[in-house]
Amino acid sequence: MRLSIWERLLIGGVMLGALAGVAWLASAEIRSSWLQAGLLSKFARELTYEVEPGPSPSIAFPVQGPYNDRLGYTRVPGYADRLMAGGYAVERQARMSERLVDFVHRGGFAVFHEKTHAGLTLQDRGGRTIYSARFPERVFESFESIPGLVVGTLLFIENRELLSAPSPTHNPAVEWDRFVYAALGLPAQWLNPGMRIPGGSTLATQIEKYRHSPEGQTTDASEKLRQMASASVRAYLDGQDTTYARRRIVVDYLNSTPLTARPGFGEVNGLGDGLWAWFGTELDHASRVLSAPANDPGALAEKARVYKQVLGLLLAQRRPSHYLIADRAALDQLANSHLRLLARQGVIDEDLRDAALATRLVFRTDTPRPPGVSFIEQKAANAIRTRLLRLMGVPSLYELDRLDLSAETTLDAPMQDQVVRVLERLGEPGFVEEFGLIGFRLLDTGGAAADKVIYSVVLYERGKDANYVRVQADNLDQPLDINEGAKLDLGSTAKLRTMITYLEIVEELHRRYGHLPRAELRAVASEGDDPLTRWVAGQLAAANDRSVTALLDAAMQRRYSASPGERFFTGGGVHTFQNFDGKDNGSVPTVAEAIRHSINLPFIRMMRDIVQYYVAEGRGDGSNPLTDANNPARQDYLMRFADQEGTVFLNRFMTDYRGKTPDEALALLASRVRAAPPRLAVTFRSVRPEASFADFAAFMRARLPNAGLSDRELDRLYERYAPGKFNLADRGYVARRHPLELWLVNYLQTRPDAPRAEIVAASAQERQDTYAWLFKTSRKHAQDSRIRILLEADAFKRIHAAWARLGYPFGSLVPSYATSIGSSADRPGALADLMGIILNDGVRLPTLRVERLRMAAGTPYETVMGFSPGPGERVLSPELCATVRRALVDVAENGTARRLKGAFTTGSGEILPVGGKTGTGDHRYGDRVVARTATFVFFIGDRFFGTITAHVRGPEAARYRFTSALPAQLLKGLAPTLQPLIEGPPQTVETPMQPPA
Repeated sequence: MRLSIWERLLIGGVMLGALAGVAWLASAEIRSSWLQAGLLSKFARELTYEVEPGPSPSIAFPVQGPYNDRLGYTRVPGYADRLMAGGYAVERQARMSERLVDFVHRGGFAVFHEKTHAGLTLQDRGGRTIYSARFPERVFESFESIPGLVVGTLLFIENRELLSAPSPTHNPAVEWDRFVYAALGLPAQWLNPGMRIPGGSTLATQIEKYRHSPEGQTTDASEKLRQMASASVRAYLDGQDTTYARRRIVVDYLNSTPLTARPGFGEVNGLGDGLWAWFGTELDHASRVLSAPANDPGALAEKARVYKQVLGLLLAQRRPSHYLIADRAALDQLANSHLRLLARQGVIDEDLRDAALATRLVFRTDTPRPPGVSFIEQKAANAIRTRLLRLMGVPSLYELDRLDLSAETTLDAPMQDQVVRVLERLGEPGFVEEFGLIGFRLLDTGGAAADKVIYSVVLYERGKDANYVRVQADNLDQPLDINEGAKLDLGSTAKLRTMITYLEIVEELHRRYGHLPRAELRAVASEGDDPLTRWVAGQLAAANDRSVTALLDAAMQRRYSASPGERFFTGGGVHTFQNFDGKDNGSVPTVAEAIRHSINLPFIRMMRDIVQYYVAEGRGDGSNPLTDANNPARQDYLMRFADQEGTVFLNRFMTDYRGKTPDEALALLASRVRAAPPRLAVTFRSVRPEASFADFAAFMRARLPNAGLSDRELDRLYERYAPGKFNLADRGYVARRHPLELWLVNYLQTRPDAPRAEIVAASAQERQDTYAWLFKTSRKHAQDSRIRILLEADAFKRIHAAWARLGYPFGSLVPSYATSIGSSADRPGALADLMGIILNDGVRLPTLRVERLRMAAGTPYETVMGFSPGPGERVLSPELCATVRRALVDVAENGTARRLKGAFTTGSGEILPVGGKTGTGDHRYGDRVVARTATFVFFIGDRFFGTITAHVRGPEAARYRFTSALPAQLLKGLAPTLQPLIEGPPQTVETPMQPPA
């Protein structure tokens, strides 16, 4: 069908009209974003989340992005798993809407109002903030707080239409002219990969990029579209009007733009931290200077200096590592070119331009340091931060402080502050005297400075399911926590562990023999292999009351001599021990009296009984390798001894010869050998058995230049001490050096860099050969002493296992009776754990510092985890704990801590029982004093327990004579301060955690 001219004109007009309409609609959409505003605001309303009880069935965590990594959002699932393994459970968690989960799964970034700066917050049990870290540290609080000069400069450089858009519904994620220009430039960039073209990014999409894209980069066009889509939806979260959203974009960008990292400061984000980290300019100062008129040359110069720093950082964001570290001169030049352009466009005036052009960017040369903090005031918070590292598996405090995390702790902040204030004043002589700390066995008035004493106070409250740390304070203005982070000689507190082990053995023997008839018990009493077995059997045979309680009471009344006159073979040698008070030397106290007055020698003898019990237990078949010369176990023990002692010597020699060349090693060995021909000859022939006679002669004449050795004499020595003429032990005897030293230097001649493990493995036979003399039947006495050493060492492994089960913090004990009086050291915190077990009738409860954690609060990833205790672990019997508590109350009422009697009362005025164990450690290496420590581990009533420690480090410790009376007196002085907490109601069900302010 053929159309007339008018029909064709009509159709053409309609098509042109339609095209014009489409063009008009597109133009209107570009100008106002009215269609996007309607669609995206509706879509955004469906991207929601709610925080509800229990684990979430619908949550999509981010898997990448610098912002998500820094705040920990990508790692929330991993943290939750570790916390659940540590006894926590998910109390509440965010539920994402179906639309939000789908949006994330399709590639979008989760849309919500993101935090610009966040970090770790710690709250006490009442919700008071005790620690807060926020990063970035320096931020603009609002759009109104940003100097207009900064806003104008930023928008001119990055996003000129952001705030000047003609429509309130404008989409801030897209500037269509820049986007089209960038798109048109893509073919040119494909043809010329090195060509740089201006990007189409707006501030909104840049924020999405450096927060959420992989490594903060735009990898391809699809990643750019992902950023634009997410930024567009985020802009309409609050409705179609984006006026406020666009201002927030400016604030967020300035507060979060990445500006690489600075050593000593870490990651730098945001203009505020950037000014401080790179130029040493505080944000508050910059805001005042840039907002004020420059009325005089001085003010103009300062304004120009600060403005150029701001401009430099805004420009450096494009390539921060390059401009801020690698090529700072290029950044200065780039800033100068922009200063001229900014002035031509009227963003800045000519006076500011000229003043800034005359100014060079001067970077700070010093390392930015964090504000000074008092480690004394932060000690409890730091202990909790350290605990969180282990709980959550965070590698460093730096990363922990930057997580979006708040934690509710068990600390009582008001009580903590009061105790800290007391400890801080304990360096003042007047206050120390007023506190009652001057006197006999306390602080001396004769010149030992009071301010050198470090005090630590830790107080726990026993709850139904956990022990809650209420106070953890000391006056050491350093990161070290002496309560849990130091290995200290705590002296007589070890007597408490020894006594418990003694009572546990008595209990075990009661289980073994308590049901036997008296005749059999009398037989065991006369034939038992160790003193404790014989005593328990005899006690049971004679007792009318065979209950375990009666036996434990009798064990506390058993007597041990306090005489220091006996010599004890222990720890590889013969030792004597002294009592602290010589008046005790002639006494034979009961165990109860010995613990009351902390008398040393009864516990030395008690430890001997314990060792002998474990030695007898270890034999099993009743045979005794010490009394039976034909016992096959003797050979095994001797081989063990040779291997162990040989390894000790070998390790010592490896330290001496490590890192030396073969010639240097030979020279060192030769310098240790007396300058006599046979000794030097056997040394050289042992170390270099393949060496020629000429090499041997040169060595001998160099070492014995005045001996006048003839070739004939040297030849005789060369042949006499040739390899194979003497075994290793004999060669060591001739050289008067340990045989393993000769062997090691020989081994290192061909393997100078051999690792320690290889050397030990290679020397296995040589270690046995070195001790061949020990295996001769004529050496029975020497053999017996070595076997006794190993039997004792094996017994101490059993003792260590018993102590470790009750929280002893170190991996081994010194195998000596001296361990019973403190030679193996301890930690106050570990002693407190033991006291908690005793107070809780033998059931170990977890020690709790963090009750609840809230990760990613106010985000679609919010996860709240609370402590979910399981059943306690029984490690001691109630009967044994009751026996120990009675003994410890006796110490506080009648013994070494009697000054505490009546110090604490209930709310009604009733005196609370106090029990504890004192200990004083004088740590020395030979005659050199290393430290002095006094500790009191205690309980108050049936709810509270803890430790108080006084400690002096270094040689000046020799000037102090205080004993454990000092921490006991300090606890007495703190009683009025602690009384409100002691009187308070017991631990109750916690209220839900509130978000930090």
